Amino acid sequence: MKLVEKCLRAAVGALLRVLLGIYFRRIETFHPERVPLDGPLLFTSNHPGSVTDAFIIGTSVPRRVHFVATVQLFKFKPLAWLLKQCGIIPINRVRDDPKAMRSVMETFEACFKVLERGGAVGIFPEGVTYDDSQLKTVKTGAARMALELENRHAGKLGLKIVPVGLTYSAKERYRSEVLAHFGEPIRAAEFIDGYSERRKDAINELSAEIERRIQSLILHLPKLEEARVVEAVKRLYLDRLKLGNDIIKEPVSLQAEELVLTQAINNAVSYVNRNQPDRFMAFVRKLNDYERWLQRLKLSDETVRRFAVPGGLAQSSVMWAFVAVIGFPVALYGWVHRLVPAALVSWVANRLTDAHARKAQAPHTSMLTGLAGFSACYVVYVWLVHRWFGWPVSLWYAVSLPVAGLIAHYYLRGMIRLYDACRTVAVLFRVPLARRRLLSLRARLIAEIEDARREYRCALQSETGAAAEPR
Repeated sequence: MKLVEKCLRAAVGALLRVLLGIYFRRIETFHPERVPLDGPLLFTSNHPGSVTDAFIIGTSVPRRVHFVATVQLFKFKPLAWLLKQCGIIPINRVRDDPKAMRSVMETFEACFKVLERGGAVGIFPEGVTYDDSQLKTVKTGAARMALELENRHAGKLGLKIVPVGLTYSAKERYRSEVLAHFGEPIRAAEFIDGYSERRKDAINELSAEIERRIQSLILHLPKLEEARVVEAVKRLYLDRLKLGNDIIKEPVSLQAEELVLTQAINNAVSYVNRNQPDRFMAFVRKLNDYERWLQRLKLSDETVRRFAVPGGLAQSSVMWAFVAVIGFPVALYGWVHRLVPAALVSWVANRLTDAHARKAQAPHTSMLTGLAGFSACYVVYVWLVHRWFGWPVSLWYAVSLPVAGLIAHYYLRGMIRLYDACRTVAVLFRVPLARRRLLSLRARLIAEIEDARREYRCALQSETGAAAEPR
């Protein structure tokens, strides 16, 4: 029986990796070496992507992770059996049944049994799933669980808490990217001094530390206006910052590099807003002026940036025009075959997700419905071709379907970029005043960013009295 369960878990894990690899263009892990390979472990993560968050963490570490999931998922018996085989622990939330507090304690005890055996448990201390990437208030459940268990063992269990930061580039979009950023482990035993006398204080201290650690692993922007400015600075300046990068001292992946540099931009923006509010507001006014011109002309900053580089937009347009001619037959072949299953998946996914949480639920819903929808349609296509033409035509036809579908997806994205580039050229050459105005506003914004960056670096060095980490 144990062998069957082990094989089932391996099969489910392999299937999840395949589905994640199909949906996401790239899944990157940053500092996975921080995850201990043995001993009791509690993963605490932000929760921007619903069930997909558990998929990402569970397939990114070399350990079996038992996640806590709402009891609502266990109402369908076949699914309940499958979830239990995968080590999912049901929990009754207040919103599920406010009277069933006993089940909450049973969930804690189930987690304790896993941890006491040296296993790993994953929990999302925000408590619910959000559609935005901002970390909400961390609830005390993870801290209570860790301290209660460690206290039972008089601080000798060795329980470690590994904070995890999940960052999605655009989770609701097919072939987007995701970064799993693992933090340094927290030893629960360090927070149990005087636990019996000051239980609430100890729990709050550990919760605050967990929240602080998770915030350091993601881009946390508590102020809406600052968030908007950070995004604008990223669009205008991130490429230059990468070229002159003296912030990151170790080899990192592209997603991790962008996160670290964005955190540095966030720190600089917050510093300017805090210490030079007039300068911050002046930058916002210039940014508003620039964005109004973009909206008026229905242009994107990306194409204006390429236009500012001599020959940049022309080279890009020529390249995509060449791709458009060469790739059209394959792309058309791919889209003809994916049209029906894609429409079916989109319809089912919209029916199965809540409107207010669609972004968060889109990845796992699309993966699961896509597995069923595309598999069923492609099987029918291959069966028909096999009846008409036999082997080996049907075999090569089956191999061509997923490849052509992926090419069709990227072809469409490339054609959108080509259209955007051609339209930018037409608009800016037809209205030379707008071209000069846009390029001037963009250059002034970049110059302001450069000046602020130099001053911020000097301020950091003067505050530390040494060569502080440059921003």
